Amino acid sequence: MSIEEEPFDKISKALDVSFEPAVEKTKDLSTDIKDEAKKIKAENLDVDFSMARLHLKDLISNGMDALDGIMKVAEASDSPRAYEVAALLLKTVSEINKDLIGMHEKTANIQKEKITNITNNSIYVGSTTDLQNLINRERAQYKDVDNADQE
Repeated sequence: MSIEEEPFDKISKALDVSFEPAVEKTKDLSTDIKDEAKKIKAENLDVDFSMARLHLKDLISNGMDALDGIMKVAEASDSPRAYEVAALLLKTVSEINKDLIGMHEKTANIQKEKITNITNNSIYVGSTTDLQNLINRERAQYKDVDNADQE
């Protein structure tokens, strides 16, 4: 295949048809996709947090009900296995409670990361005298510093 020959020319010749690819102008979608992903991520975080919280609370509630039932069975049967199952269920419910608290901490950290806006490289364009006057108004050489900010 020559350099000038299109990639679909062999197929077009073999099928005895002409092929003209529709070329559309593509724009840079990476920034659009990133912006959309950030928006979806923020919306999904709240929805996912609410849903996960409801599921964990439901699991805790069901676990407590099951624990009550297994304790009645264990007391009635005096079986060591029943008490072992009750202890395991109690451990599982306590782990779910820890997961619920951990989920709150993780969500708080994620929201704190969203709020944090740090500027590392700030540039002041002006003379050092003007900068000193803006920083320390009491020692300003010009009495007009307050008026200059309002303009």
